[in-house]
Amino acid sequence: MGLFDMFKRKDMSAEIKEYLAKDAVILDVRTLAEWNEGHIEQAKNIALNLIPLEIEQIKAWKKPVIAVCRSGARSGQATQFLTQNGVDVINGGPWQNVAKHLE
Repeated sequence: MGLFDMFKRKDMSAEIKEYLAKDAVILDVRTLAEWNEGHIEQAKNIALNLIPLEIEQIKAWKKPVIAVCRSGARSGQATQFLTQNGVDVINGGPWQNVAKHLE
């Protein structure tokens, strides 16, 4: 394993397809300004800093969640928080990663 191998992202395609098949909610945790620049039509937008305030709403969906953002960092933070709070969630990474599975 080379030095940079630890920075390679795991291919999440299988997990994304599995969660989409389970009718997962796509949760975009980018800011509203970023969302307005482009997003997945059926996704829900709750900025990362608001996730703790909206946790009950997210749990009320009673569905698995795919968290997305611009690069995968913020969705990773959201995934960690949501998992700790009992939500079935995966980090979909950049929103375009998930969008390509919807075409």
